[in-house]
Amino acid sequence: MTVSAVAEPALKRGSDYAQLSKQINAAGLLARRPGWYAAKIAVTGAAFVGGWVAFFLVGDSWWQALVAVFVAVATTQVSFLGHDAGHKQMFRTRGRSEAAGLIAGNLAVGLSYGWWVDKHTRHHANPNHEDEDPDVGAGALVWTHEQALARRGFGRWMARWQAYMFFPLLTLEGLNLHYASVRALFNTPMRHRRLEAVLLVVHLVTYAGVVFTVLSPGKALLFIAIHQGLWGVYMGCSFAPNHKGMPVLTADDDLDYLRKQVLTSRNVRGGRVVDFALGGLNYQIEHHLFPSMPRANLRKAQPIVRAFCAERDITYEEASVLRSYTEALKALHEAGNPPRD
Repeated sequence: MTVSAVAEPALKRGSDYAQLSKQINAAGLLARRPGWYAAKIAVTGAAFVGGWVAFFLVGDSWWQALVAVFVAVATTQVSFLGHDAGHKQMFRTRGRSEAAGLIAGNLAVGLSYGWWVDKHTRHHANPNHEDEDPDVGAGALVWTHEQALARRGFGRWMARWQAYMFFPLLTLEGLNLHYASVRALFNTPMRHRRLEAVLLVVHLVTYAGVVFTVLSPGKALLFIAIHQGLWGVYMGCSFAPNHKGMPVLTADDDLDYLRKQVLTSRNVRGGRVVDFALGGLNYQIEHHLFPSMPRANLRKAQPIVRAFCAERDITYEEASVLRSYTEALKALHEAGNPPRD
């Protein structure tokens, strides 16, 4: 299964989605943006490499804590490029998309591209579906009352206080992503298993070798903690506002493609600063409706999609950055604290 499977569905003549797609196509918003992506890759790559150049120049110093912050931000921006490659936003061909995804994910970040593609495809196909979306499956956090009630002991206590522990737990998300990537090499379908394994090993050996060669053990551990911790927080904060606190679907819900994607997604307002900080994921509704749309076109698609939804009385959810996190935390608190009988 690949992210290409999440591409826009076959259009039914006269369906709402078909009509919206005609408007989007007429506006040319599904056309590739090679110039934009060339510049984005160049700038992001320069920042990422520049962060590591600064690491070598600073040397064995406690000032590396600041370098770790910068490298964490650059690492997340590289991760966003891997996301775009997985959706074929950069290139139309699978080969070029996979090459970009493997370089950005496995080699630069240490995140399995094949594992992420499999997981993210299932999320896009059934967002916020309690049985089908892996992003709302029970794990460290619970997303439904049923999941909370199934917990016992410490797990039940965790669920009760998970809203308060959400951001602290995100500091471990980077390590969790690395662990899931390695584990996926043994149990997840992927096209280039051996290549992915080699690239992950190269990343791990190079990363650990460089950090522990340049820094003394204490400073090295601090650098890794800050870098990986902030990367996990940044990644979690980029994805959490998009669906958390939105309706959770069940097998009883029968929605068409357009409503399934719109009603379970939330956009985050904030202008171009938020566009950059969240890697375009703040246009979550447009992204879910048209996964292969280049990131730079999502902002242009928004007024078209918003007006279309208003004409058909389809709830189109937008929120500020602060309110989006507030709604996500409220949903976590409610899910972890089901009403008593």
